[in-house]
Amino acid sequence: MSYLSARLNDVKTVWQLLASRIDGQTHAERLNSFYQGQAAGYDQFRKRLLHGRSELFESMPVPEAGVWVDLGTGTGENAELWGQRIHQFQRAYLVDLCQPLLDVCSQRISDRGWSNVTAVCHDATTFTPPETHVDLVTFSYSLTMIPDWFQALNHAWDLLRPGGMLGIVDFYVARKFPQDNLKSHGWFQRNFWPVWFASDNVFLNSDHLPYLLDRFELISLNESQGSLPFMPLLKVPFYTLIVKKPL
Repeated sequence: MSYLSARLNDVKTVWQLLASRIDGQTHAERLNSFYQGQAAGYDQFRKRLLHGRSELFESMPVPEAGVWVDLGTGTGENAELWGQRIHQFQRAYLVDLCQPLLDVCSQRISDRGWSNVTAVCHDATTFTPPETHVDLVTFSYSLTMIPDWFQALNHAWDLLRPGGMLGIVDFYVARKFPQDNLKSHGWFQRNFWPVWFASDNVFLNSDHLPYLLDRFELISLNESQGSLPFMPLLKVPFYTLIVKKPL
């Protein structure tokens, strides 16, 4: 994509973000309403918005002949971040409730010829693959969009075999008084970003990391900040986390 085409795509996506109404009685209906006008340009715009995804997938080992579930997969771009390692999975399930984004995901799978990858329209809090227990679960900027995030994480726990890994990258804010091993954020970040993102039904939460670190065994954690398109002076906090279910 040329520079001009990329910028035109950004403008179109921003217009959809600002002008489109979010309608619907259910979470799925609201997702479809929000993303139906953005699906085609979703990946290109969010490359400069969703930081840390490549680093997360590059740092996670791929269990040979294992099963991977990506909850809230969107367009399925996460599968490409494995590179050729995607073929090492016995099965991979890319799960999302938003049909416009999942249509892009299904086309991606078809175009790449991934015979071991399946797109699934399902709720992240209840999806269970035929294998029942899996080796790896990931949330890539999706946990903040799941209304019942407690249930989503508890379900991920149930899906994982003992010793299975959970990888997450997402926006967040720190607690006012975080525990000693976590970073702190100033008043502006703790108050501005939750309000700013909430207009698009993205809910930054100060309890995600403490809950995860309390329940799972830590493998690695990186807390950082990233820039936003058209907002070069502001940085939004995000984290990349790899944990495992105890044996």
